[in-house]
Amino acid sequence: DSQTSPKFNFIGVIVISLALLCDAIIGNVQEKAMKQHHASNNEVVFYSYAIGSIYLLFITVPTGIMSAGIEYCARDPLTTYWDIFFLSLTGYLGLQAVLTLVRICGATIAVTVTTFRKVLSIIISFLVFSKPFVFQYVWSGMLVILAIYLNHYSKKNPNYVPSVVVRCWQYMNGLYQSEYRYLRIKSKMYADTV
Repeated sequence: DSQTSPKFNFIGVIVISLALLCDAIIGNVQEKAMKQHHASNNEVVFYSYAIGSIYLLFITVPTGIMSAGIEYCARDPLTTYWDIFFLSLTGYLGLQAVLTLVRICGATIAVTVTTFRKVLSIIISFLVFSKPFVFQYVWSGMLVILAIYLNHYSKKNPNYVPSVVVRCWQYMNGLYQSEYRYLRIKSKMYADTV
C-alpha cells in the first residue's frame, strides 16, 4: 500500500494485475484440458509449468534476473536449495488439491476457494505480523467479497444484467450513436466540397 510504505513501484501493480489475470485464465484452461482431453492432474501441472518456465526464461535471461538469482543461490546453496525444494513440494501438493477441486467442482469454485484462501492469508498476516492498518484494506476486502458474490450470482442467474450496467450501456451507446451521426454528416460535407 502506497500510504503505509514509502517505496511504491507501479510495476508491482502491473505485475500483480497480470498475475491475477493469468490466474483467472489458467483455471479455465486447466478445466478444459481435463474435461475435453481427459488429462490427468500431473499432465496439467507439467504442461502449465513447462509453458510458464519458457515464458519466464525469455523474461529473466535478457533482463539479468536469472543471473542475479543464480548468484544469490550460490552464496548459501544448502539452505537456499532446501528452501526451494520445500517450497516446490508444498506448492505441488497444494496444486494437486486445487486441480482435484477443478476436476470435481469446476474452475469457478476452485478460483473462489483459492481467492478466499488468499484473503485468509492476508487476514492472518495482519494478526501475526505488526503492520499499520489503513481503511483501504476494508474497502479492498469488501470489493473482493462483492466480486465473489457477483460471480456466484451470475452463475445462478446467467441472463440477469444489473440496471446500473444497462443504464451505463444505454448512455455509452447513445453517446456513440450521436458521435457517429455527427462524423457521418461531417464526412458527407467534406466529400461534397472535394
